[in-house]
Amino acid sequence: MRPATEALLVIDVQNDFCAGGALAVPEGDAVVPGINDLLDSFAVRVFTQDWHPAGHASFASQHDGRAPLEVMEFPYGPQVLWPNHCVQGSHGAAFHPDLRTDPADVVIRKGFRRDIDSYSAFFENDHQTPTGLEGYLRSRDVESVVCVGLATDFCVNFSALDAARLGFRTSVIESLCRGIDLDGSLEAARGGLYEAGVALD
Repeated sequence: MRPATEALLVIDVQNDFCAGGALAVPEGDAVVPGINDLLDSFAVRVFTQDWHPAGHASFASQHDGRAPLEVMEFPYGPQVLWPNHCVQGSHGAAFHPDLRTDPADVVIRKGFRRDIDSYSAFFENDHQTPTGLEGYLRSRDVESVVCVGLATDFCVNFSALDAARLGFRTSVIESLCRGIDLDGSLEAARGGLYEAGVALD
């Protein structure tokens, strides 16, 4: 059993990020058995869920002449335009059917504000609007965060960086993550995590 001060953060293991999904991460399904095995080792277990309204501003379909995976300047900085995914209440937004969700102490839904995307479990993409996760972890006396899930170079990366910035000892179990690797984003994420003091296990 892990120390009671250590939390497991299970990031976005949802149908749209797994095989057959609208934004499938290569081998995304492969993380599910290992995450299931890990859940009982932690006293604090947080799941995150991408939860977009239809017509979210980050969807390429909302911008004439733009294609998925193009980058567009938003008021808060560069934003990748994505295929429509994880629309609230849809099958794609649901957790992977084989993922054990009963052990979750809390589910943090993110990306539900129409005009701003949210990669991190802690902040939306303006890096200022909080999700409430930090307060929850502080209330549980959490000091360390272990990140697993999808995708390594986006939501896992941003969540781990924010956790470290907020003063939590942070690690990423790479074998229980999978990446998109958009124009070298996976290697860039690894470098940034290392520089931020995040342990890559």
